[in-house]
Amino acid sequence: MPELLALSPEDVSARLAYAQAARHATLELTQRAAWVSTARLLQSALADPRAVGWTVMLEYDLLRLEKRADCVILTDRAVLVLEVKDGATAYSLADRRQAEDYALDLRDFHEGCRTLPIVPVLVATHAPPTGFEPPLLWHGVPPHPFLANNRTLGDVLLSIEASIGPPAAPLDHAVWLAAPYRPVPNVLEAAAMLFDRHRSAEMVSARADAANLTRTTEAVRQAIEAARTAGEHRVIFVTGIPGAGKTLCGLHIVFGALRDDGAAFLTGNTPLVEVLRESLVRQAAPEGGRRRTQSRGQAVTALQNVHRFLEHYVERPAERPEARVIVFDEAQRAWDRAQATKPSQRRGASRLRDSEPAHTLEIMGRHADWSVIVALIGNGQEINTGEGGLAEWGRVIAATPGWRAVAPHRTLSAPLAPQRLADGPQPWLTLDDALDLTVPMRSVRDPQGAPWVDAVLSGDVAGAARLARESGGVPYFLTRDLAAMRAGLRQLSRGLRRSGLVASSGARRLRAEGLGVQAADMPHWFLDRWPDIRASDALETYATEYDCQGLELDQVGLAWGGDMLRSPSAWQMRSLSGARWQAVRNETEHAFILNTYRVLLTRARYETVIWVPAGSPASDGPWHDPTRHAAEMDGVADYLLACGARLLELAPSDEPQPTLV
Repeated sequence: MPELLALSPEDVSARLAYAQAARHATLELTQRAAWVSTARLLQSALADPRAVGWTVMLEYDLLRLEKRADCVILTDRAVLVLEVKDGATAYSLADRRQAEDYALDLRDFHEGCRTLPIVPVLVATHAPPTGFEPPLLWHGVPPHPFLANNRTLGDVLLSIEASIGPPAAPLDHAVWLAAPYRPVPNVLEAAAMLFDRHRSAEMVSARADAANLTRTTEAVRQAIEAARTAGEHRVIFVTGIPGAGKTLCGLHIVFGALRDDGAAFLTGNTPLVEVLRESLVRQAAPEGGRRRTQSRGQAVTALQNVHRFLEHYVERPAERPEARVIVFDEAQRAWDRAQATKPSQRRGASRLRDSEPAHTLEIMGRHADWSVIVALIGNGQEINTGEGGLAEWGRVIAATPGWRAVAPHRTLSAPLAPQRLADGPQPWLTLDDALDLTVPMRSVRDPQGAPWVDAVLSGDVAGAARLARESGGVPYFLTRDLAAMRAGLRQLSRGLRRSGLVASSGARRLRAEGLGVQAADMPHWFLDRWPDIRASDALETYATEYDCQGLELDQVGLAWGGDMLRSPSAWQMRSLSGARWQAVRNETEHAFILNTYRVLLTRARYETVIWVPAGSPASDGPWHDPTRHAAEMDGVADYLLACGARLLELAPSDEPQPTLV
């Protein structure tokens, strides 16, 4: 604090500008002027002797898409997070949420904040003064940011300090400053940071899951280097549970160590390609113009649709891909020969003559010396007919001279034959368990989420209930009311957290319950924000398993459909045919529907609200709808509650909420 008060505002601004330049970040003249104003504001507000022992940090880097808190202040009892809007005449809802979001990031990811109040303060310098209303309990992040202007800021900060009361032991600032801050950016944020070569290493070193990600990435790097040195063609299989970071691992290979080698990320997941490309372009060049065009070209080269990639090179047998290393995302979903060669209404006659794994090996084998295919395998995420599974990859590798594979033991132990690379060790296969991502990282605060979902879907009621009980409750809530689900998501999505609705593509009777519009444009759905009605957090449209696989939201509202019901002892899978449900008895189709709900139940970084519709009771008389039996939906709800899902309880709130009119 004495150092801040001793410097001139211009000196403070100059130091911040120097730090900004060191990070290769652009700097506008208006930003330097804003720093001068902020320094002058803080020097006036913190001149009181009671603040003499405080520590002030300006432009505190939150390592998530260029997020930086204007000011973080350590007192002897709290962490104050200031967002300063120089010249603002009102406290807008967007600004309040921004201030709250910064405080939530510190709460979730900074080890020094675990037991402290983290208090967001929005400073709109020219807004009217407001009253001071402290919460009943000072724990974590208060329900609303405090509001101040340039005249009241000092009083507001001292009032917060007084309201919290003296601590049992004062906050040790040196310990706090040395404590790790390890954010878990979502896949879009992480991809943008990796795309920016100046921040890629910074992001990886700071991640909360760095050990897990680094171990697997290093194993992939070593296997690639071994193929290069030996002059071999290799397939490297990376496996992982849902939410373990397979997509991020692949993006790290493409945008990280192999960026200069022209590695490419291939996926048949069209929404993932579209959303990632648009996200990278928006983050790299928000102002548009030539830089946006250049960024779009780089993103298109690095992120490609695997079906278009294969068709291009099958039609050009003399042409070699520029990349010697490709990442094949969700490789277990690669088409088998029957699906790959089948004509379609959209594509017409197929250009492929074999399975996608077979064509991939042939195309990459055109490099005379060496090439590598990094195949990302989502365990239990096969969701469509015609997906060859790991078995097709194993068959093709064994039948193609000159190709070897590296994979973890998990690839040999799946219960279903299509999910196994081979039946036991093979001469062409080297086993390396460092290629298995086993730590769930999508769920930010509750690592028991993924095991709980696995227990629920496998029918292990006792195991699921035990996980929920021992962890103090899993982040899964149940409601029977669509309006309550929407209200609950809006309450849970504090700050700039993003919520959205998801549903199975087979849940075709949800329209009768009031939810019948599937999202049409996934980049808008995942990247835009309310009040844009195309955005996910408008909570008007839903994404299916095909739209959201590989992507994620902070809070998810899952609309349960009639395609997967619970009998007393097993799941019952159904498919709507005409006006009735037909039982699904084929084992593969049964697994597809189960995996659909696995994908949907693991899309949230924080909470999932499950809406099980009330259905149509027999008392509806002549208007009873047999495709929506209330008793069948009651069975699903009762099962989820028995497994430990919590009933959704809406808290009263005076916070302005976005509403649809």
